Amino acid sequence: MAKAKYKQNSRGEWETKIWDGTYNPDGSKHRKRLCSKKSSADLEKQINRLKNEVENGQYVQNTDIMFTDYATEWLRVKKGVREKNTQKMYKNIIDKHLSFLEGVRLADIRNSHFQLAINNALSQPRTCQQIYVTFKQILKMAVIDNYIGSGMYDMICADINLPRYIKPQKRALSQIEKDALAAAEFTDREKAFVSIIYSCGLRRGEALALSKFDFKFEDDKSIVSITKSLIFDGNASEIKDIPKTGNGIRTVPIPDTTAEYLKDYIAKIKSPYLFTCKAGGTMTHSAYVKMWASIVKKMNHAAGGTDAFPIIDDLTAHIFRHNYCTNLCYKVPEISIKKIAQLMGDTENMVLNVYNHIIEEKEDPAAVINDILAM
Repeated sequence: MAKAKYKQNSRGEWETKIWDGTYNPDGSKHRKRLCSKKSSADLEKQINRLKNEVENGQYVQNTDIMFTDYATEWLRVKKGVREKNTQKMYKNIIDKHLSFLEGVRLADIRNSHFQLAINNALSQPRTCQQIYVTFKQILKMAVIDNYIGSGMYDMICADINLPRYIKPQKRALSQIEKDALAAAEFTDREKAFVSIIYSCGLRRGEALALSKFDFKFEDDKSIVSITKSLIFDGNASEIKDIPKTGNGIRTVPIPDTTAEYLKDYIAKIKSPYLFTCKAGGTMTHSAYVKMWASIVKKMNHAAGGTDAFPIIDDLTAHIFRHNYCTNLCYKVPEISIKKIAQLMGDTENMVLNVYNHIIEEKEDPAAVINDILAM
């Protein structure tokens, strides 16, 4: 005799709990109790019937809310705690790439609407990826809010075709850029900034948020503590603490020559912060753009380029960070991947995913095998 798929309770009923397509207030799946006094097979029929109803959206709330209005609410509710730049990215997607859905009810959204949003931006593969992520997250909240059934969500999101996106290759500083870095006639503030991002691998916001009190200069070892980051909101800026739960909070050693210069620089400035506007206060976005343009221009001229025919013109502060990590990776195993990740304020997986090719370049399996296994 075949074994029953479901167990009987103390009352002799076959019972189980099955997800009804809705969610509890804490985000967990709400499960409905089903039971049958007849048989395990009868209970199976009830389960299949409920699953079919869930997929067809029979357990959702009726709503006339428009998709774009709901998208704006999703941005406010779900992304309100994210960084300003992240919020701007999502708002840009909603305002520019989903606005054609204004007047379409959330309940009427279909797979064709999703694909059309992608098709309207086919010339921008990276933007298409952002549209894809945004659209799915909006619909996911609609499922949680019980406005769209999980089966309908699957159908709307099924078989969406995206243009091929090739990530820009991350690069370190070129030898021309390194030579120009040493030869350029920077102001004291410019030299302090490039010295920090070059020698310590900090993110732009981390460097701009530094104060005098973040440095500790000693004869045997100088260090800088990273606990804050400067965030731009339009032209204004604010300094935020780095979340303690992440990898960002860390202490980074400073090379001796950089430490010597920074010690003198810090002694000269009046503000507690290393990088400020001429008017005082933390650096605004326009002030940063002006400073960075001056840095690149001076490096370009030091390399022999002109304003009309630049040799160096695509340099970003983030390239300095890649240069830092690239050079550390070339020193494996003298320094471990774990320690590199700690210094970068990132995860070991990130370092391996982005920089593993550098580590592999150093490998010489033939020499190792010959050394340890030759008879």
